[in-house]
Amino acid sequence: MKRKVWKLPRVMALALLLLAGAMEAKAKEVDWAKIVPALEGATSVGELTECLECHEEYIKSFEKTKHSGFFKHADAGTGIACEKCHGPMSKHLAEAPGLLTSDKKPTVVSFGEISHNQKNMICEQCHTGGMQIGWKGSPHQRTGVSCVNCHYVMERRSDDSLFIGENASVACFKCHQDKKGQILKSSHMPVREGKMGCESCHNPHGSGNPKMLKSASVNDTCYSCHAEKRGPFVWEHAPVRENCTNCHDPHGSNNPRMLISKGPFLCTNCHQYGGHVNMPRYNRASAPYGQGCINCHNRIHGSNHPSGAKFTR
Repeated sequence: MKRKVWKLPRVMALALLLLAGAMEAKAKEVDWAKIVPALEGATSVGELTECLECHEEYIKSFEKTKHSGFFKHADAGTGIACEKCHGPMSKHLAEAPGLLTSDKKPTVVSFGEISHNQKNMICEQCHTGGMQIGWKGSPHQRTGVSCVNCHYVMERRSDDSLFIGENASVACFKCHQDKKGQILKSSHMPVREGKMGCESCHNPHGSGNPKMLKSASVNDTCYSCHAEKRGPFVWEHAPVRENCTNCHDPHGSNNPRMLISKGPFLCTNCHQYGGHVNMPRYNRASAPYGQGCINCHNRIHGSNHPSGAKFTR
C-alpha cells in the first residue's frame, strides 16, 4: 500500500518560506576592513562634532531626512549615523588630511568607490525584513542594482522612502524606459497622473511571484482594483480567466482600454471560424457604435445570465 504524500499548497508554502526568512532576517555586522582595508582595527568614536568642520553642508542636508530623524529619536546622534554607513571613524580623524592614509589609502567608506554588493551589505544592516525580505536572489539584486540606484540617503528628494526622485516611478523609469514610453500612450495606467505607481503592482525588492508582482498572479493583481472582473461567472471566457494580459497591456497602449490590438483584430486572433460576421471588414470602426465584436458580445469578461453562453448578455 502506497503511503499518501501530503503537499502544501503553493501559497501556503510561500507564506511559510517568507515567515522563516523573517525570523532569520537579522542585522549583520559589517566587516569594514573587507570593504576598505585601511579600516582594519579602526574603532567607533561616537558623536562626531568634527564632521561639521568639513561636511557641514552634507550634514545640514542629511538632517532633513528620515534617517536623521530616526537616529535622533534613538538618541544616537548624527555621528553614529555617519559611522553606520561610512565605517568607524577613528583612523579617518587621526590621519591628515583625513581622507587618505600616508600611503594614499582611503580611511572612510565612499559609496562612489565600492561595489553594488558592498553598498547593499551596508544598507542591509538595518533593512532586511518587511518589503526587503525577498531581496536576496531577486532580479534586481542579481543584475547588479544597488539600494542607492533608487534611494538617496544624504538629501530629502522625496516625501516617501528616500527615493532619488519625487516618487517610486521616477526611480523605476531610470532603467525601464520602455515602460515610461508606454505610460505616455493614450490609454495607460494612471501613473503619470499620480493616482498609482509602479509599486502599486510590483515589489521592486523582490517577491516569490512572476515579474516581482505583489500578488500571486497577474489576474490577482488586476482584481485588486477591478474586482468586478473576478467572477465567478456562470459562463467564463477562457483567455480572460487565464491571464488579463492575453488582451490588455497593463503598462499602456494606443488602443482603447489598453488592448494589445484593435478590438475586432484581437477577437479574430482566436475566433476564425466561418458562417459568422466575425471578420474585421464587418467590425471596423464604421460598424454600429464603433465597437466591433462587443456591439453584440458585450459581457466579454464573463456572464451570469442563463442565456449568456456567447457573452451577449
